Amino acid sequence: MAFLSGRRRRSRLAPELDDQELGKLMKNLLATTRASTIGMTDMCVAQISRLLEREPDDWDRRAHRIGVLAEFLAGWRLPRSWAMREPRNANALVLYAWSEVARARSQGSLEDAAGVIDSCLRAAELTPEDPTPWVVVLRAARLERWEQSQVFGVWNEVLARDRWNREAYLNMLSYLTPEEAGSRLQVLEFVDALCARMPANAPCAATELTAQVLQYHSVLDRGGFEALVARNHWSQATTAQALDRVAHNWVQPGFLRHARALADLNILAYALMAADRRQEARAAFEALGGIVTHWPWQTGGDPLTEFEQMQRKVTRSG
Repeated sequence: MAFLSGRRRRSRLAPELDDQELGKLMKNLLATTRASTIGMTDMCVAQISRLLEREPDDWDRRAHRIGVLAEFLAGWRLPRSWAMREPRNANALVLYAWSEVARARSQGSLEDAAGVIDSCLRAAELTPEDPTPWVVVLRAARLERWEQSQVFGVWNEVLARDRWNREAYLNMLSYLTPEEAGSRLQVLEFVDALCARMPANAPCAATELTAQVLQYHSVLDRGGFEALVARNHWSQATTAQALDRVAHNWVQPGFLRHARALADLNILAYALMAADRRQEARAAFEALGGIVTHWPWQTGGDPLTEFEQMQRKVTRSG
């Protein structure tokens, strides 16, 4: 048990996950802005450009890095300034559009939806093989509550460029929930169709388990008696089978190789604890090495506190 107690002391929220270059960039950006030096914007842009220009054809890694940076920079003027200064730079356009979408989530809608979409379409023209601009359009479409025919059209643009794009599948999953524009039946059909042909270690491998967690949360949100017996969700045959399919494989070293693998392992650890499968959860916590994501732990309160509480339960049950 010394292993887990050591990991628990070092647990931390890390939006960059295990991307050390991205984490270093975010620290450098903070240090640069705090210094308030002349040419601060130029220095920040140069640092961001260097990172995003590495591995330009790794769409999975690219989406992870731009998405994390967009969330990180959502309250800054930097993305807009960069896009205005370099209107033919696809990186600048996509980062600006994604940061606007990230900022709009707390407001409920985009201030300039047309401008965001236009930035994405210009980026798509500049880099026609890149799925990332279409990923951002998909995220914007959810906020703007586009019709399903339009949203599926955007989703198909992503998949034409990156068949197993994690962001595309998870955004479509959320869009198809009853809370947004779909139904429980549409979610089931969407997940079933994916699982029938998806490689077990694809970047979008967490779609099915994410759907189960979302359904579990919807039960909790109803309150009353249903919330009290919400744990029963994990004993249902289809739900238990979804966990069975991934609980052993995902924790094996090297099985999940995509950029957000640790985010998926957070979902697995959360689901296994919700299902009271503590022995299996222990392997998931071990694989995480203390790296924590906001979702889904934030459902129970402070995500880091919730993560550590669940990890202590694993320790005690060992």
